[in-house]
Amino acid sequence: MAQTVLCEVENCVYNAEGEKCTATEIFVASNNGNNEASSQEETDCQTFEPEN
Repeated sequence: MAQTVLCEVENCVYNAEGEKCTATEIFVASNNGNNEASSQEETDCQTFEPEN
């Protein structure tokens, strides 16, 4: 299991210094209409929450 999760989305509430994700869980979903992906482009991070 990954020990460090990096994120470059600057306005995510979970983005800490050094582009480190501080969320306790990460949920990645496919965005192509089914539960499988064949490339990175077919995935989305559902954990994202914008900063206020």
